Amino acid sequence: MNRLMDEKWSWVEGSHQLRTGLLDLLSDADLAFNPGGQNMTMGALFREMGEIEHSYVQSLKTFKQDFLYRNTEQGLDTSTAKLKAWYQALDNEMKATLSAFSDEDLKKSIDRGAGNMMPVEMQIDVYLQALLIFIGKATIFLRAMNKPLPDNVREWIG
Repeated sequence: MNRLMDEKWSWVEGSHQLRTGLLDLLSDADLAFNPGGQNMTMGALFREMGEIEHSYVQSLKTFKQDFLYRNTEQGLDTSTAKLKAWYQALDNEMKATLSAFSDEDLKKSIDRGAGNMMPVEMQIDVYLQALLIFIGKATIFLRAMNKPLPDNVREWIG
């Protein structure tokens, strides 16, 4: 096992659990909620986070990142079960990919485009930030739906 898995994976896993816990609060019908205006639905917000995670997983495999991938699976935005299954597959793939790295591999850089390079370890820090931003967005939706926040989300996010 490498240093990143020893020192940071628990943060990634904990953030994944927060995300899954938010899904546990929702019914399939809740995924259709739209706070109004030009905003996306709750289901689209969860799909977008999966697309972002996919981008990070692929960046760990190819050392190049782009955010072009879109999941077009029918009904993904409207099914908590489909979202959970997809997230679990992405989480497992990320863990397996990171677990295979040596400490030396963690120093390799990922090309994030436009001349921006980032070491693998920092890439995971940025991914964690993306997860926390997503959780913040999801809490706004939940509050607009008058749904209570889980205790662990209140403790981590506020």
